[in-house]
Amino acid sequence: MNEAACSNLMDHFATLDDPRRNYGNLRHDFEAVLTIALCGMICGADDWFTIAEFGKAKQTWLETFLDLPNGIPSHDTFNDIFAKLEPQQFQECFIAWASSLSDLLPKDVVAIDGKALRGSYDKARSKPAIHMVSAWCAANEICLGQVKTEAKSNEITAIPKLLKMLNLDGALVTIDAMGCQKSIVQDIQDRNADYLLGVKDNQPTLHEAIHERFINAESTDFATDFVSSAVPPDAAPRHGTAVTCRVSQNLEGFERLTDAWVGLKSLIVIETEAGLGDQKTRERRLYISSRVENAEYFLAATRKHWQIENKLHWVLDVAYREDGARNRIGHSAENLSTLRRISLNILKNDKTAKLGIKSKRLTAGWDEAYLMRLLSDLKS
Repeated sequence: MNEAACSNLMDHFATLDDPRRNYGNLRHDFEAVLTIALCGMICGADDWFTIAEFGKAKQTWLETFLDLPNGIPSHDTFNDIFAKLEPQQFQECFIAWASSLSDLLPKDVVAIDGKALRGSYDKARSKPAIHMVSAWCAANEICLGQVKTEAKSNEITAIPKLLKMLNLDGALVTIDAMGCQKSIVQDIQDRNADYLLGVKDNQPTLHEAIHERFINAESTDFATDFVSSAVPPDAAPRHGTAVTCRVSQNLEGFERLTDAWVGLKSLIVIETEAGLGDQKTRERRLYISSRVENAEYFLAATRKHWQIENKLHWVLDVAYREDGARNRIGHSAENLSTLRRISLNILKNDKTAKLGIKSKRLTAGWDEAYLMRLLSDLKS
């Protein structure tokens, strides 16, 4: 049973190349190293030292399905292997495996956003913190994949690479204003997907045109434009915040913009008013989309987008202490980041334990039967 569960999972990573030399340091089986690292990460070990200690504590159990003739690798061995492991190949295996967990349905929201690994900043080597761009499936609540931004670059260059690696057929891709680029819009459409993108001053012509159209509609009390509106039932009582979403599919006079922004069909404006009494502040957030939907739909989609912050980035910082991880050698930080997301997907995939991620990690470390169930429940 244990061996079958392990094989079921590791089949997805069978194409990974062992980065070690062909002589001298092959005392430990490559698949065993990967499996111990993943099990350790699931069970609350957040760095190579604690992963090695986890292995020592669970050696008898691990030997029921792993070949460990030379015992558990040292933390230096884990660090050396993952520092040399090709990160793009590891991420491609991760994406292929995540696809087997996610039955992406048409109109599912796939949110894309970036996050810095703050602990990877290396002042001594003048090395900036690594920045990862992730994709999040709102319906399944799992991370679909991630890529690293290039040095001296930003999310604009990383997003197209991530899009090309994902199966986005029928999805609604949501990105904040950083991703509001004509080339990214084209990439999303080429993937047979739709987009919902924030618009800010980085696209001044588009931003001004939408804002002017909205102001003109507001002056007529939205009699003929931005007619579709929605207010979420939970918005008004919470912290004094009111939210109104309005949508227009009237693109008359926008011909120059629709030629530039492929597939553009909807203009969306969300207004928020926060505070109490005289201390209220109002904000307008503008969006464009290639979908024709009503205000309720787009309001729900923008809220789902923030799952990537609340259910991925926040969880990685709180339950995995990602910002505190100080791995800086080679590809160690990037590969450890991928390992965290694999672990998080496994824990998210489990619906049997009504626990938070941190508690699930602790339970997996205490209860070997629960850990094995986590591994066994994964699709092949």
